[in-house]
Amino acid sequence: MSHKTNGLNNKAAWARLKTLDMIHAAAKGHIGGCFSSMDILVALFYGAILRFDAKDPSWSQRDRFILSKGHACEGLYVILADLGFFSPEYLDKYQRSGGILGGHPDRSIPGIEADTGALGHGLGIGAGMALAGRMDKKDFLTLVLMGDGECCEGSVWESAMFAGRHQLDHLVGIIDKNGLCVTDRVSDCMAIDPLADKWKACGWDVKVVNGHDIPGIMKVLSRVRSRKSTKPLMVIARTVKCKGVSFMENDLQWHHGVPKGDILERARLELSQGVK
Repeated sequence: MSHKTNGLNNKAAWARLKTLDMIHAAAKGHIGGCFSSMDILVALFYGAILRFDAKDPSWSQRDRFILSKGHACEGLYVILADLGFFSPEYLDKYQRSGGILGGHPDRSIPGIEADTGALGHGLGIGAGMALAGRMDKKDFLTLVLMGDGECCEGSVWESAMFAGRHQLDHLVGIIDKNGLCVTDRVSDCMAIDPLADKWKACGWDVKVVNGHDIPGIMKVLSRVRSRKSTKPLMVIARTVKCKGVSFMENDLQWHHGVPKGDILERARLELSQGVK
C-alpha cells in the first residue's frame, strides 16, 4: 500500500469517527449512508479529483459537487470543515442553536452547491449546471453523488435521459450502491438492476468500481477531464452500508439509528484503530 493510499484510508477512518461523534452528540443523523459514501468523498476531496478553493467557495472555475443523497450530509460537513470551508467549531453545533449545519445541506453553508435531501432532485440540478457550463464555455465538472434507493425516483430517469440526449460530457454521476434504503433492501422495493445497462440505454458511459477502494475510485475519476467521449459518465460504486464498523454493516437499523452506551464505545474503538 502506497503512503498516499494509507493516508487517505486513515483520513476516511478519522472522518467516520468524527461523523459518529457528531451524530451521537446531536442524537440524530444518518450513519449508514455517511459511512457507505465516505471513501467516495475522501477520493473526491483529498485525491485531487475536485477543483475547489476553500477560501473562495464561489470561485467561478470550481467544479460543482452535489450531494443528492442529502441525508448523508454529516460526512460531507466533516470534510468541508477539515479543508477550511468553515470553522470545525460548527461541527460541535450540528443541528443545534447557533450553528449553520442542519440535517440536510443548504446553500447557506460554504461549499454546498444545492439544497438537497428530497431524493431524486440532485441529478436534474447537476444536469442544468453542466448545460449552463457548456453554454458559458466553462470547463468545470459537475459531479452528483446519489444513492441506489434514490434511483427508484422517476425524476432520476428524466434527468438521465435529458443528460444523455444533450451529451453532457462534463457531468459525472456516482451511485452509492449499498443495497439498502430506509426500511428494506432496494431490490425488494424496486427492480433497479441491471443498473449499468439502464444508464447505458439512456446514453451514458458507465464504470463500476469498489466504492471502498479509494485508489480505484481515483483512477476512474482522474481520467474524466481527458476522456474523448461526448457522453455523461455514471460511476456505480458498490458499497456496504455503515462500512467501517463490522457489527453495524448491512444492518437496516443504522440507516438513521444512533448508537449509545456499549455499542457506541465498540464503534469508536473499531474506527479509532484505522486512524494512524
